[in-house]
Amino acid sequence: MIRFNSERPKIALFRALQLGDMLCAVPAFRALRHAFPQAEITLIGLPWANAFVERFNKYLDRHIVFPGYPGLPEQPFSQPAWDEFVSLMQQEEFDCILQMQGNGTIVNEMLQQLQPKQLAGFHRNDCLMNEETFLEYPENEHEINRHLLLMQHLGIPDYGTQLEFPITEQEETGLLQVAPFVQQDKYVIVHPGSRSEDRQWPPLYFAALADHCATHGYHVVLTGTPNETPITDYLAELMKQSVTNLAGKTSLGIVAALIEHAQLLIANCTGVSHIAAATKTPSLIISMDGEPHRWGPLNQQLHHVFDWTQKRSFTDVHHKLVELLKKDHALSKFNAMQSGERGFIVE
Repeated sequence: MIRFNSERPKIALFRALQLGDMLCAVPAFRALRHAFPQAEITLIGLPWANAFVERFNKYLDRHIVFPGYPGLPEQPFSQPAWDEFVSLMQQEEFDCILQMQGNGTIVNEMLQQLQPKQLAGFHRNDCLMNEETFLEYPENEHEINRHLLLMQHLGIPDYGTQLEFPITEQEETGLLQVAPFVQQDKYVIVHPGSRSEDRQWPPLYFAALADHCATHGYHVVLTGTPNETPITDYLAELMKQSVTNLAGKTSLGIVAALIEHAQLLIANCTGVSHIAAATKTPSLIISMDGEPHRWGPLNQQLHHVFDWTQKRSFTDVHHKLVELLKKDHALSKFNAMQSGERGFIVE
């Protein structure tokens, strides 16, 4: 359990990871803010996370860029940058730093150098820390539940497992500028990219699913980062039907708005799968890392995950797509008779 003497404690969260990892921690951030509404909560994260803090400003107040450390692969290490960072963190005099990075093998000792008044988080069973403020890393838990267990260990009640991804009015307007068809067309998003090439499902499979959607009346949209345009361009060439390729042409927020209004997301990237979970958009997700129990969406009624490391069956994925499109067409007919609304059946 963590306790503070100040009415406005300074709390820092150490989680220097990528988008999908950060989104899975949002329910824990939400719980922390509810428990300490007056606290100043700072994220110590990767450089890109400044935009994340701006988007989730109801839970996070500040962002401090983590400079890297030996043994952490996310960014290169510089001793002068590290020394400057340590000096800055010691001057901050945080009431508590929460280690939300992982099992603590490297980072617990690292964070002790920053000299917070309290240190809390995860630890390994062979590297014990203060049992009041540290929880043994729950290896087999889903990433969302893992961090909520930490909050509970610290005496902080949770406020649900639902993910969030706030979308601004400006991003909604931007969506209409780059994809005006969303106002009248039913569409499916195909996101074939991933941060690692060995976690990319074959483009030929994506193309086959995309063609099936197109032949059944859906506008198909390809999304991806600027670095992923080669794979989306190749996928578009493989397709027999026409497609809208928006890879590299949208911001993350506009992609999220696009996902929010889509009939379906087909992807192998955990980042966009978590956005679909947040916006409650149905999805077909191909898990290429063998850890769907850790990263797959919790709502298995709405999101359908296929562990490609266990069973490489394109037929299974295709059959699920056919099933979902049939449900959507049936629902569309019903809604046309009732109110003209569209969408998949959701919980």
